[in-house]
Parts: sequence; structure tokens; C-alpha cells
Amino acid sequence: MSNIWKTKPLGAYEADMKKSELKRVLGKWSLTAIGIGAIIGGGIFVLTGTGAYYHAGPALALSFVVAGIACIFAALCYAEFAALLPVEGSAYAYAYGTVGEVFAWLIGWGLVLEYAMGSMTVAVSWSGYFNKFLKIINVELPYYLTNDFATAKQYAVAHGLTEPNFAFNLPAFIIVLIVTSILVKGTKEAAGANNMIVILKTSVVVFVIVVGALFINMDNLTPFIPDEKMILQSDGKMGAAYGFNGIIAGAAAVFFAYIGFDAVSTQAAEAKNPRKDIPFAIITSLLVCTALYILMSLVLTGMMSYKDFGSVPDALTAPVAVAFEKATGMNWAVILITVAATIGLISVLLVMMLGQSRIFLGMAKDGLLPKMFKEIHPVRKTPYKNTILLGLIVATVAALTPISTLVHMCSFGTLFAFTMVCFAVWLLRVKKPELKRGFKTPMLPVVASLGILINIYLIINLEPSAIYMAIGWLALGLLIYFLYGRRNSVLNKGGYDEFIEK
Repeated sequence: MSNIWKTKPLGAYEADMKKSELKRVLGKWSLTAIGIGAIIGGGIFVLTGTGAYYHAGPALALSFVVAGIACIFAALCYAEFAALLPVEGSAYAYAYGTVGEVFAWLIGWGLVLEYAMGSMTVAVSWSGYFNKFLKIINVELPYYLTNDFATAKQYAVAHGLTEPNFAFNLPAFIIVLIVTSILVKGTKEAAGANNMIVILKTSVVVFVIVVGALFINMDNLTPFIPDEKMILQSDGKMGAAYGFNGIIAGAAAVFFAYIGFDAVSTQAAEAKNPRKDIPFAIITSLLVCTALYILMSLVLTGMMSYKDFGSVPDALTAPVAVAFEKATGMNWAVILITVAATIGLISVLLVMMLGQSRIFLGMAKDGLLPKMFKEIHPVRKTPYKNTILLGLIVATVAALTPISTLVHMCSFGTLFAFTMVCFAVWLLRVKKPELKRGFKTPMLPVVASLGILINIYLIINLEPSAIYMAIGWLALGLLIYFLYGRRNSVLNKGGYDEFIEK
């Protein structure tokens, strides 16, 4: 049992980097675009409406500030680790080299909640915007082919329709398969497609901020922090909203909007100069997106009263488009926003699945997952088998699962990983202060402590059902580790003994 606390020698990471079959094709701006591509997506285009209506009101901007601060602490810790260990695997790899194998496994398993379930969430969000786009051009798919069974049943009851015997979110299923095929084709091609989409959706976000600011009604922003009260929440239960507690609950709810900046660290093995470019891309992408989120939330709640997001049709699922339509009357702009959101969500899905496949690759190299997860295509130089398997699982689950369940479990996995990274980078600084670090987190004890405390606090503020399900997921992961991972671990079989310092 003592072997589960063994750490992977840092020399083994150096060896992994030298013999990696992945192509180093990503510069710092491509890496930054990957970060922005992952961050700007379902969160800002979807969660702004629910965050304002159910939690914070106009003070949603402060919720984004709180969530952004929590991410910045974690980002600084990620940057130090990425410069020290520029390998695929992200937080999983960092924990393996510092805390121990069983912790690394738990983080890797928790990252599935972030990346795989994040991919599913984005796929469902994409389906919603795609259907809105189809309605604009007078095409409407049957509701049982655009929703999971539970959501389709609710839709039928709400609209007086016959309850369906079958439902399957076909658009979500198809878009995941399309993205999977792009990822199998190659990282350079995927990054190129991502760069173009990032330029498009960032331009639209800036357009909404600049033009929308001209239509702000200050009455909608007064009072900026509404008095605390109990309202019916999205899960059908009464809960506190507004006031300080509403701001914190809003931060936990919109935290999904920040998920993705750590995906940059999963691309270290494909970066041209990972020790310098990964920290730059992580911090730059997070700061840019935080600024855009704060401005956009102020503009949206200024154009449309937070109280109206719950009563105006489609305002909770497509708040940006609806607020713009109500405030400006520019139908062409609504079409532009809908198209940009539809296309923009593709890049989020692409980066999420890219990150998950690289984490699987790192875990398989260490023997904790079956060999098929580390097989590289001889021509494309991508982990094609694990990417295809991941794509099929994500596509199927996205087509059958409600989005609310996916969002909160995804946030749990992310916050859990962030907490562990803050702890691990601090631990390694104490255990091995002599290591050469390309980037050092400033005031580490303060930054790491605040990162740990804020992330844990946000976890506590997630829906209880999501916390219970996530804990169950981690328990299942431990079972798999002891039945398979520990027995097949390269570290426990002595595969890394040559790198252990005598």
C-alpha cells in the first residue's frame, strides 16, 4: 500500500519529453488562442442569463470577478508547474511528480469531470444555439430529436404535447463526431480551425460590449446588488438569491465560464517552447477573458433587467441574443450573435476534447490506463484510438443527459483539480526548492492558500446533488485504480527506477 504514495521521478518526465512522438507545432499565440477558445463559449453565451436571474442580479459582474480571482490563483500555480514539467497530462502529471500516485490518479479521474463532461455540456449548449439558428431560417427539428428524454418530457408537458417515448439530442451527437474527426486528423489542423473561430467569436463579444453599451438603461442596474430573497431556483427548489450570498452563489454557478484555461497546459508536449510559452498563454488568456466577461455581464444586465431573464422566452438559454434583440431591435445583430455563438462553441468543444485525450495519453504512458490510450497514429501523430473512444462516449452521453446535471459535475471536477494544483506546487517548492523553474509563482504561500480556500468555498456552494454525484465518481475512480491502475503502474513495476536519485 505504501507504493500508492510514490512519486514519479522528475527525470522520467525529461525522458518522456525527449521520446515523445507528438509534433511540436504550437507557438505562444496559438497556445493563447487555445486558452481563449476554451474559455469563451457556453459560459458567457448561456450562463449570464441564469447567473443574473437566479443568483446575483446586476452584481453578476462581481460574481465574474470572484470566479476570475479564484482562477488567477490557480493559473499562477499552473504556470509554475507547466514551466517545470512541460508534458501532457496537466494537473495529473503535476501531482504524480509531487504528491503521489493515488493523488495523481484521483486528479486525473477528476479531470474527466472537467473535460469530458465539459465537452458534453458544450455539445448540448451548441445544440441549443444551433436550433435557434435553424428557427431563424424557418427550419424546426422535432423537439424529441433536439433534447434528452427528461428535457423533452418537460418540454412536452409545458407545451401541452404528447409525452415522447423516445428522445435523442441529434445535433449534439453529430457535432461531437465532427470535432472528433478533426482531432484525429491532426493537432496543427485543429489549432488552425480553432484560431479562426476564436477571432470570430472574440470579435462578436467585443461588438456586443461596444454597441450594447450604447443601449444601457441605468435603471436596470439599480440597485446594483438587490436585497437578498428566496426565489425558485432552476432545480425546482427554493434558494437564496441576490445580496452577498447571491454573488458567491453566482460565482459558483458561472465558474463553468472559466473552465478551459488549464487546457493550455495539456498541450505542453506539442508546444515549440513550452517552458516560456505555456505560462504566457495561461495567464494571458485568463486575463483577457476575465476583462471581457466583466464588461459583457455589465452590458447585458444594463440592456435588460435581470428580472426579465426568467420571463422572456429563450432569455435563459440564449441571453446575449435575446437582450440584444430587446434593447436594440437590430435583428441582423441577433442573427450575427447566434451564428457566432453556434460556431464559437465548436472551438470550446474542440479544446475540451483535445485536453481530455492528452490526459488519457499521459495516464496510459504511466500504465494507469490500458495501452490503447497511448497509441499514436503513425502518420497523423495523434492519439487516435483514445480520441475516437472519447468522442463516442461524449457524443452518446451528451445526447441523453440534461445540461444542468453536466454543468455542476464539471465545475466540481475543475475546482477539485485547481485545489490540488495549488497544494502540489506549494509542496514541491518545499520539498525541492533547488529545481530550476522557468516561471515562479509570486508570493506562493499566499497565492496557494487563497487558491485552496476559495476553490473549496466554491465547491461547497455547488448544488448538493452535484457534490454527491461527483464524490461517487471519485469513489468509482478509486475502485478502478485499485483493481487495475495500481497493478499495472509503470512506477510500481520499477519502470522508472533508473531515474530515482540515489
